[in-house]
Amino acid sequence: MGRKFVIASLLAVSLHATSLQAEESGSSLMERGAKLFLEGILKEVEPAVKDLQGMIDEMEPALKEFVERMGPALETLLEAVEDFSAYHPPEVLPNGDIILRKKALNEQAVPSNSDDQIDL
Repeated sequence: MGRKFVIASLLAVSLHATSLQAEESGSSLMERGAKLFLEGILKEVEPAVKDLQGMIDEMEPALKEFVERMGPALETLLEAVEDFSAYHPPEVLPNGDIILRKKALNEQAVPSNSDDQIDL
């Protein structure tokens, strides 16, 4: 509640201060208040955006290598598996192997009949 109160107070003070400037400059109070509010938000978010950009720059080489190495294998998998809903979630075995178990016919979702749909 304290942080919200501080933000609301700062917004009220900035709106009051801009009302005096708005009368002199000809722009509306709402325009000036919105502009100052957005400028404040941008200043608050800027450090987080810089940190995020740094993290992305650090991860980029690893992601490129992952795509280069795993891309062909994933493409083969996507060609072999037509419908992922017909399979259980992947399982990792104790030896590190990853398996996809196909669901039994009674476990697979039955496609709905388009005649049963309700038009809104």
